[in-house]
Amino acid sequence: MSTGLVDKVNAALATVNDPEIKRPITDLGMVDSVEVDGAGIAKVHVLLTVAGCPLKDTINRDVTAAVGQVPGITGVDLSLGVMTAEQRAGLKDVLSGGQAQREIPFAQPGNLTKVFAIASGKGGVGKSSVTVNLALAMAGQGLKVGIVDADIYGHSVPAMLGVADSRPTQVDDLIMPVPTASGVSVISIGMLKPRRDQVVAWRGPMLDRALVQMLADVYWGDLDVLLLDLPPGTGDVAISLGQHLPGAEVVVVTTPQEAAAEVAERAGTMASMMHQRVVGVVENMSYLPCPHCTPEGKEHRLEVFGAGGGERVAQTLSSRFGYDVPVLGQIPLDISLREGGDAGKPIVEADPTAPAARVLHQVASTLSGRGRGLAGMQLGLTPAARF
Repeated sequence: MSTGLVDKVNAALATVNDPEIKRPITDLGMVDSVEVDGAGIAKVHVLLTVAGCPLKDTINRDVTAAVGQVPGITGVDLSLGVMTAEQRAGLKDVLSGGQAQREIPFAQPGNLTKVFAIASGKGGVGKSSVTVNLALAMAGQGLKVGIVDADIYGHSVPAMLGVADSRPTQVDDLIMPVPTASGVSVISIGMLKPRRDQVVAWRGPMLDRALVQMLADVYWGDLDVLLLDLPPGTGDVAISLGQHLPGAEVVVVTTPQEAAAEVAERAGTMASMMHQRVVGVVENMSYLPCPHCTPEGKEHRLEVFGAGGGERVAQTLSSRFGYDVPVLGQIPLDISLREGGDAGKPIVEADPTAPAARVLHQVASTLSGRGRGLAGMQLGLTPAARF
């Protein structure tokens, strides 16, 4: 068969992305051979990065579909193999750009990924639910989004995304984030444990290393937005984040009640102490829409946890920092929000018209539309001399 038809098959293969790495399989050295016989049958041999690749069925489907659409191809005979150690080493060099040691890409000058750390003063305010739904809302806007579940002790993001039992693929010492059906990529310490029920009992240095590993040893590719779900409070991880990602912007999550608002102010203050900019406050569980009010009448709100906490946090932080820290949104109590998290189907996708989903979409639009200004960011400059 003419080389022209083989070239067309290779061009079709170049449109197929590896589902984990999000780059064409031709660029990654995964296409081992392509032949087309006289009957128009394309024989394609594709190399998986590791044996037992969890997404080999996706690769099989995408390759078969792409090659099957080439004019003149009457059938596709696809076989799958596995890369050798040498081939994986070559792939690692491609992904790492030939660097001997991985660096945190989001901390490098010129990196355009917007990094948002979702923080709270205390647990139980719905910080992880906010993180997951914001990520999916941003992905729905067409952005490439990743999540780092940095809540080392209380990691719950994988379950909320429906990938609690998934494990990341590893290419030598380079880790692929786990993709989800929504297109959001995620990594969590929970995915790196041998068992889901294993307890993480680490202290300062180990926590710092875990955060660095999830930022530097994971191949994130070209992200538009990275969200970090921080543990509650002002402990080791918050300090490490400030050291490793001083340019990250912080969103503080609170509930309306006084006790939650007071500790949320501390979380925002910690971010400022680490020279990070607090870009806003999200008040979760703001109110319960009265189930007895008719749609035509004025909505009656049941303030289960009180009122005013989010506004208090925003005003206090604005006064303390000298710049505006707005309330980005007030998320009502919604059974669908809880049910979606438990079922691995977040509300912004499962029930986008729900009141809570509409607020989360609004917050996501506000954050994704922010500019990349230098205000509040460390520039890494040191005076050379006094004048």
